[in-house]
Amino acid sequence: MKKNIEEQGVKEGKKENKKKREKRRKRITEVNQRIRTIRKILVIMLIFLLVIYFVLRVVYQTGRFTVVLDNASNMKGALVMYEKKDEKYTRKTLYADSKDFITNISGDWIPENIYDEADGAHNGDNYIAYTFYLENEGDERIHYWYRIVSDDVIRNVDKAIRVAVYINDKKEVYAKANSKTSKPEEGTVAFREDEDNGIVLQKRADFNSHDIDKITVVIWVEGDDPDCIDDLIGGEMKMHMVITEEHIKQD
Repeated sequence: MKKNIEEQGVKEGKKENKKKREKRRKRITEVNQRIRTIRKILVIMLIFLLVIYFVLRVVYQTGRFTVVLDNASNMKGALVMYEKKDEKYTRKTLYADSKDFITNISGDWIPENIYDEADGAHNGDNYIAYTFYLENEGDERIHYWYRIVSDDVIRNVDKAIRVAVYINDKKEVYAKANSKTSKPEEGTVAFREDEDNGIVLQKRADFNSHDIDKITVVIWVEGDDPDCIDDLIGGEMKMHMVITEEHIKQD
């Protein structure tokens, strides 16, 4: 009788151990499933973040200030564009060096001869400067237009932005109109408010055959602008320039 009780106890113990093992295996299986699910979620999140990163990289890094010679305007091949006068490598798109961070300055701090300082990118501590050349290689006199387009503005930083354009040694400064008076800031031409975000549009008339224009673009945040306030900290602005050729009917 005692033996039977002991055998029954052993059997019940084995059953209990089996149940415990099954529960343990079940828990391990559930934990492994959760781990696999978490891994899948993390992989998906990582892929998503990588996609966002590369999209932003394309938009913001390769989206730095550029100068584009309008393809449609270049059909006759009269107007060419290049970065260095001594290395006449013509291109349809030129890229200025970007700056990760600039703080506000006075435009008076920018060298007066900046247009004659260097070819290509010659940024300062707190401004972007880029010089390039346009040449009329055709046999006819032409006009051309230069247009600056605002691609993106963050935190309304355009309220204090200045864009100086030098055609040879002739300078013109562009800025957004005063937010209170709606009048141009002192010493500037007010940004345009085109539907397609054009902020500057100017014509260079009577560009004769084999003439060369040296163009310098300088961009900075004007600290003396009344709209240059702390709310603009952390702001960004992207823009590009488009050069469009216009042919003249010859007599």
